[in-house]
Amino acid sequence: MRRVPLIVTEDVELLDDLLRLCAAAGVRPEVGHGAPEGRGRWEAAPLVLVGDDAAERLRGAARRRGVLLVGRDQDDPGVWRRAVEIGADHVLMLPDAEEWLMDRIADVAEGVGRPALTVGVVGGRGGAGASTLSCALAVASAKAGRRTLLVDADPLGGGLDVLLGGEAADGLRWPAFAQSRGRVGSTALEESLPRLHGLRVLSWDRGDLSAVPPEAVRAVLAAGRRMGGVVVVDLPRRVDAGSVEALAQLDLGLLVVPSELRAVAAARRVADAVGMVVRDLRVVTVPARGAPRTGVLDADEVARLLGLPLAGELPLDTAVMAARAAGPGGGGALGRFCAGFWERVPVGAEQGEAS
Repeated sequence: MRRVPLIVTEDVELLDDLLRLCAAAGVRPEVGHGAPEGRGRWEAAPLVLVGDDAAERLRGAARRRGVLLVGRDQDDPGVWRRAVEIGADHVLMLPDAEEWLMDRIADVAEGVGRPALTVGVVGGRGGAGASTLSCALAVASAKAGRRTLLVDADPLGGGLDVLLGGEAADGLRWPAFAQSRGRVGSTALEESLPRLHGLRVLSWDRGDLSAVPPEAVRAVLAAGRRMGGVVVVDLPRRVDAGSVEALAQLDLGLLVVPSELRAVAAARRVADAVGMVVRDLRVVTVPARGAPRTGVLDADEVARLLGLPLAGELPLDTAVMAARAAGPGGGGALGRFCAGFWERVPVGAEQGEAS
């Protein structure tokens, strides 16, 4: 049985407003006009919206979390006393609190729990293998049974669906979300995206659109995080308004750097820009191919020169072409690296398992 909010009010105008907000959030609530009959409805509802007119009648109701007292009179000092008497968590005044309340109702509809652990991957220089690592991490997360979303935040990267062999898969790409504002439904987002290798993928298509507004990036990533589990974001090396919105939602950033001096010099610029937004930025080194022997560095030295903690060192057989041939996360050293990464990074069961 789906759990829905309970509205308790006899104020017709207030009820109309609350029903409108519930409809906008995709929820059909239960409605009571007086004190709840029996304990079941009152205790089972995940959220109770009590009209200020009904507060006096609910003074004897059992105390519980998730009760919101909703009114209209900003100048009524008695509303706070009535909120205390019924044990309300918040006092909301319409219309000012409509947006906040609609988000809270939508959270109930989606069963929102702990936000997804969100990991961003960015190359310290071009061709470092950041996109391959992003795909491999996402596939490994999905194989471990976690709900996983892979987000392609680099419009010039060619599309992660191509890298995963799913460019023809049904589902929406970034252009479909370019006009998104406010709140995007998590369930609707998940169901609209292509499903590849056991995970959902938000990629670019092969059209002319080369950017989406930062408001759309914020709304879509926030929806993805509300799904729980894991979100992996493949980031561009340049920092613009859209990528800043993506960076701001990361729990952890991985900077992929070839182990040679010129790559470290290039990565320093990227690290400085990304580090202004991402609090936890770590280095993943990859073997330097074709670099002069005198310019090759070990992983610890790369991390020291960048002033960042070392998250790991990819072994030699994870070169980009080899990984593509085997399939990202499909096994071998790259698959083992990614499985080990998720074992080290805490992703609690409460963050969501694959459905």
